[in-house]
Amino acid sequence: MKICKKMIALLLIALTVMSIAACGKKPTSQKGDLPADVQAIVDRGVLRVGVKEDVPKFGLRNTSTNEIEGFEVQIAKLIAKDLFGDETKVQFTPVTAKTRGPLLDNGELDLVIATFTITEERKLTYNFSTPYYQDAVGLLVKKAANYKGLADMNGAVIGVAQSATSKTAVTKEAEAKGIKVTFSEYATYPEIKAALDSGRVQAFCVDGSILGGYVDDTTVILPDRFSPQDYGVASKLTNKGLAEYVDGLIKGWLSDKTIEKLKTEWKLNY
Repeated sequence: MKICKKMIALLLIALTVMSIAACGKKPTSQKGDLPADVQAIVDRGVLRVGVKEDVPKFGLRNTSTNEIEGFEVQIAKLIAKDLFGDETKVQFTPVTAKTRGPLLDNGELDLVIATFTITEERKLTYNFSTPYYQDAVGLLVKKAANYKGLADMNGAVIGVAQSATSKTAVTKEAEAKGIKVTFSEYATYPEIKAALDSGRVQAFCVDGSILGGYVDDTTVILPDRFSPQDYGVASKLTNKGLAEYVDGLIKGWLSDKTIEKLKTEWKLNY
């Protein structure tokens, strides 16, 4: 009988220890576990993310559902799921290459996941995560023009997005090839495609994977690829805790192939 009582007592002690240990493992959303800037998002109850709505496969508005869908949208949902245990607790704001930075600066967005190329200059203004995708600048042209590459395009007008890195990349490549080109800047990618279709520009220039969503029966992507572009999750420079938190997630998803699976899902494995 005494042995039985001792066993029961030991069992109760063990259960108590396990209970205390479990209480010590607070959910990530509990105060004290997260940096202040991350905790502020948790307390608000929603993650605010800037994404593209005009880039097929990365961020594109579905005209049937009015929802924005794509690879980068899925990354944002994964971050929300890690924060709240619920991937729907994310508010999406459509951004362009020109608007995404200012929206981070004024605090309207927590993160931008919008084909945002990491550059040394931009690192002075924003935090960037480890790259989750790499691409390179390319050129979409009309088949009827019979261009074989950028070297054939002396005197051409090239359409680029406002505040994008494409213009700099093409300028350097054109100089290296001994040709001159001029540029016309547009707010959105559909506007550049429309300019190409109407003949106002001779090429639509942006990252190759983005161009892939705009190819039709009358156009072709030239084989030229230059200036590798690394995409990262951007946050306001002062939000160091948030940047470290997101970077840890991205590194983990790269390691366990989660991001690779998303790339396959959205047919981004070229």
